[in-house]
Amino acid sequence: MFPATTDEVSRVVAMAHREDIPVVGRGSGTGLSGGAIASLGGIQVVLTRMKAILEIDQENRLAVVEPGVINLDLDKAAREHGMRYAPDPSSQRACSLGGNVAENAGGPHCLAYGVTTNHVLGMEVVLEDGSVVWLGGKARETPGYDLRGVFVGSEGTFGLATKIIVRLLPVPESVSTMLGTFPDIDSACTAVSSIIGQGVVPAAMEMIDSVSIKAILNVTKDVFPADVGSVLLVEVEGLREEVEETRGGIEAAMYDTGAIEVKTATDPAERERLWQARKGAFGALGTLAPNYYLVDAVVPRTRLAEMLAEVDRIAKAHDLMVANVFHAGDGNLHPCIAFDERVPGTLERVMHAGGEMLEV
Repeated sequence: MFPATTDEVSRVVAMAHREDIPVVGRGSGTGLSGGAIASLGGIQVVLTRMKAILEIDQENRLAVVEPGVINLDLDKAAREHGMRYAPDPSSQRACSLGGNVAENAGGPHCLAYGVTTNHVLGMEVVLEDGSVVWLGGKARETPGYDLRGVFVGSEGTFGLATKIIVRLLPVPESVSTMLGTFPDIDSACTAVSSIIGQGVVPAAMEMIDSVSIKAILNVTKDVFPADVGSVLLVEVEGLREEVEETRGGIEAAMYDTGAIEVKTATDPAERERLWQARKGAFGALGTLAPNYYLVDAVVPRTRLAEMLAEVDRIAKAHDLMVANVFHAGDGNLHPCIAFDERVPGTLERVMHAGGEMLEV
């Protein structure tokens, strides 16, 4: 079903409720957890026609959108008013706000600004019987139970969001993106702990290993050095003086922990190129193998090097190739096992290896 209004969503859901037919909402379908897949015999309510930005309130720093609005489109519209929408999943160019709400999507900049739930003020929701209610609203806080917070991340189990109110942030005065190159992944992990240990919380801190760099360079030439063990992408933003001071401390921490080189990109086009490369990493893996299996878990930052060593050990034990590109700042690892499922027995080895990684 492709509804265009809240009323149409309500009528479809009410009918399904009467007939005891399962319903699942679908946005752009970019999620990796299968949240947009309907049950056999169920109805898939696709919300891509509901794509209007209904309001941008500059004075109160909020926007009201329909669930089919693309994440990046909202950010671009907000920037025309001197604001921005902070959550930026890797699929930012394609993912929809409704899906972000259902999955409580994060992204590189969630290190400093939090994930989707930290930016949703309220939403209009169609419940399982077709009734329409509002959870939260335009105020920062509302009395009673935080049903808005319960709904965000519930993966469609409580209903379908048909309007979403999100908070917007001012565009920072200054932004600086640093690219540190390291001989191996251990030294890059040490740099992460050193930076956070200084009491610095960057806007984003992403690590990319040599396998991922190889894949990225197959798609985007010369964006990263080809002959390094890993790179650390760190971004800081705020007042100009504050950014300069923080940048100096981060650069020193990277050199102190073994960085080969640290470069700073202050030009918007150069920063955009770096982030496009990072966010396109999973797609670039298609140049190395036709399939990948993503393992996703969070570990303490101080144990990143230990965990990555175990990931490498498990991959070698199963004769598999693993690429690591992840949110280093908050310890959110997602080893990506690249493989060819057409080779007999490979899928079984991949599933066993993924299970072992999660157990560790």
